[in-house]
Amino acid sequence: MKIALICTEKLPVPPVSGGAIQIYINNIVPILSEHHEITVISLKNNKMSDNEKVGNVQYLRVKGKTADEYIKNIINTIADEYDLIHVFNRPLWILRLKSAFPNAKFSLSLHNEMFTTKKINKERAKKCINYCEFITTVSQFIADELKRMYPESEEKLHTVYSAADLKEFIPPWFNEAKENSRKMREALDLTDSKIILFVGRFSPKKGPHILLKAVQKVMEVYSNTAVIMVGSKWYGGNITDDFGRELHQISSNLNGKVIFTGFLPPSEVPKYFQAADIFVCASQWREPLARVHYEAMASGLPIITTARGGNAEVIEENVNGFVIHEYNNSEVMADKIMYLLEHPDIAEKMGGMSRKLAEEKYNWNRVAQQLLELFNQVKSYSN
Repeated sequence: MKIALICTEKLPVPPVSGGAIQIYINNIVPILSEHHEITVISLKNNKMSDNEKVGNVQYLRVKGKTADEYIKNIINTIADEYDLIHVFNRPLWILRLKSAFPNAKFSLSLHNEMFTTKKINKERAKKCINYCEFITTVSQFIADELKRMYPESEEKLHTVYSAADLKEFIPPWFNEAKENSRKMREALDLTDSKIILFVGRFSPKKGPHILLKAVQKVMEVYSNTAVIMVGSKWYGGNITDDFGRELHQISSNLNGKVIFTGFLPPSEVPKYFQAADIFVCASQWREPLARVHYEAMASGLPIITTARGGNAEVIEENVNGFVIHEYNNSEVMADKIMYLLEHPDIAEKMGGMSRKLAEEKYNWNRVAQQLLELFNQVKSYSN
């Protein structure tokens, strides 16, 4: 089949500026393109050509200062020649694309709660669901919410958990990881520290302030604890706002070392996972299911996360990590961190289980194979 994957208007593919959806697409297309003609359509970027073929994948990149301009440019750029158009996270676009390309079939990949009435009215939502051959979701949480709002969507819903690159994100018992960790710790002057890692946007929704408050208690007991904060306000740059300045202020009053890396391109992130001892996701919002959990698992780390949205779906309690139900309680978070610091054998065992789960379940080959099964069902309907 000839398939178009339409990325959101936010960032380009490949993910030179980061982005969960962009990373997702970048990792599945090499496998998908072995079976189908794949075209990836994403945002124009000055570092890349507007039209290029890499391997078996065709890339088209169009301008779009707004979502409306972006989708208009897509419609003006491509022809009605695709068997299937797979849209990422923008259900409203399916209505416009269906009108422009009546011969194509459509499917949707949901990475957030995009069917709330604030984002799409009921009439359009029902049309979108009706037009879709299938709808994939990144978590059962997202699937359940859509099914609750629109029961007719149930038979089209398929939860496809995301993944991490098992060659990029490697556990501490790999020789390469040991060496990378040693170099990183020396460079950061953290050779003898226990390192807690946060990776994400600096937003109250992501909870970095809750983590720093938890670490304040931890550092009072364990002075050799350090925190590495990877991220910034938004993808692709180092914009600072009042909340970011508040995080720096909190960290300046802590007993231990806090390192802010700023925004890092995806290629730079794995080495920080390799240097860490514990990974914490402190989300305070109904997170669909943060990609960083997969990266932490592949990196062989014990994970502490919050029971928000779909995050807990990939954590087996007391096996590869802990789920904090009192998600905004920094005291509970501090207790979980200290438990892992006090029981390094348990932390190591949890890290081992994290990597095992990543190898068995949360890898890109499995993601691509699930999608291929759905694509092939569409193909069989068409024959």
